[in-house]
Amino acid sequence: QVRLVESGGGLVQAGASLRLSCAASGRTLSSYAMGWFRQAPGKEREFVAAISWSGGSTHYADSVKGRFTISRDNAKNTVYLQMNSLKPEDTAVYYCAADGTRPFDLRVPRGYYDYDYWGQGTQVTVSS
Repeated sequence: QVRLVESGGGLVQAGASLRLSCAASGRTLSSYAMGWFRQAPGKEREFVAAISWSGGSTHYADSVKGRFTISRDNAKNTVYLQMNSLKPEDTAVYYCAADGTRPFDLRVPRGYYDYDYWGQGTQVTVSS
């Protein structure tokens, strides 16, 4: 059974940085794309960033472009989200997601239904 566990969330002030981690277990996901989504209270879950299986391609939501960086360490079966210059509007539960059906796909999926596995989420709160 695949399990994704996020960590690194917390309460910070605007302008601060956080680094989220997502560790996968139960299956090696180094051949699959992975991504981050977030969901703020009263809003739908939205795409944040995604990375191809090799790490060679990435894609970001416009709202985080230039501030967030997604990366992965396939040897550790882990994906990261470095978040800089955080804003109050970044406050949300952040979810890690992994594709499990398209190995070595060159695309960087951005849709909720493109992903097969999801973590439980980690809360990020940015105060003004």
